[in-house]
Amino acid sequence: MISYLTLRSRERTELIDITSQVEDLVGAARISSGCCDVFVMHTTAGITVNEGADPAVKRDIAECLNRMVPNAHYFTHAEGNSAAHVKSSLVGTCQRLLIDRGKLILGTWQAIYFCEFDGPRERKVAVRISIDS
Repeated sequence: MISYLTLRSRERTELIDITSQVEDLVGAARISSGCCDVFVMHTTAGITVNEGADPAVKRDIAECLNRMVPNAHYFTHAEGNSAAHVKSSLVGTCQRLLIDRGKLILGTWQAIYFCEFDGPRERKVAVRISIDS
């Protein structure tokens, strides 16, 4: 079964910690072992797993991506958000996480981030939880 998270970004480029929302869905599924797929349903956003303890890390990631792929005059896409499309391709639109004993397997410092590259706007993230057979 697929569940959906609705998020509202506030900045053009922003990383939003969605770990607790995904953990809540895993807990509600009441499975012992399986996988959790997290998929962003937009071409100008992404999903990543990275450090969640220090907020400076998500700011550093966002700033580095902005420097690597600036909103530049040489893009030809009519909507003016080509940089966001490129960042989405670099980061990726999905992550597969493992579930063991009813909980997500994440490292001590790891968090799940929705990555906004064309905000602010409302976004949807699909979460599918699968049971090991």
